Amino acid sequence: MAAPIGDAVVVDVLRRIDRLTAPLVRRLGRPPAVPQAERDAWWADRVSRVAAGVSAAPRFAGKLADLLPLQNTVGTAVQCVVVLGVAAEHAVADPAARISLLTRVLLQRDLTAQQVQPLLERARGTYAEEALGAREERGGLRGNARTLWRVARLLGRIDDALDARPKGKLRHRALSNLPVVGVVGGYAAEREGLRRAAADAAAVLDGRPVRR
Repeated sequence: MAAPIGDAVVVDVLRRIDRLTAPLVRRLGRPPAVPQAERDAWWADRVSRVAAGVSAAPRFAGKLADLLPLQNTVGTAVQCVVVLGVAAEHAVADPAARISLLTRVLLQRDLTAQQVQPLLERARGTYAEEALGAREERGGLRGNARTLWRVARLLGRIDDALDARPKGKLRHRALSNLPVVGVVGGYAAEREGLRRAAADAAAVLDGRPVRR
């Protein structure tokens, strides 16, 4: 049985993801005309229509996708973008606070920003800049997909912790186990998972309880 993944490892991976996805979150930014009350919902609905297709794509392989880290890592990569988009709507600029939000929503780990901060300071400057994705990817489908793929590769290092991420309805997940047609169930499950991730992020930032 593998040892539990420590908080320091989780924070280090999410630290890199926070930096890597920042340009993508800016590119996907919602139109300024959207009313404040609807901005969290915009990330949940509009972005999920694009992103859920990416995260559901591994379901072409049916249940085989569950035997690989691909489904969890790609699905969580897209959820990271949505959660950080909601964080931007709430003007959360502190890296420790954003990483805390990711741990609470996607991993069900109650790490506060105060607990995250010393782990960030310990890890700062220990990795080559290219591993952090310092060069901003160009926009468009190819650039966005490349960013998500790099995030998914980083998440592979903590794959055992990703089962806690928000998921879709059980019936959709059951359908996703079938080859080829599983992409339909996978799309529905991932889109619902993204909506739950956005709703959970908004709840945490508003100080409301998160429904599991």
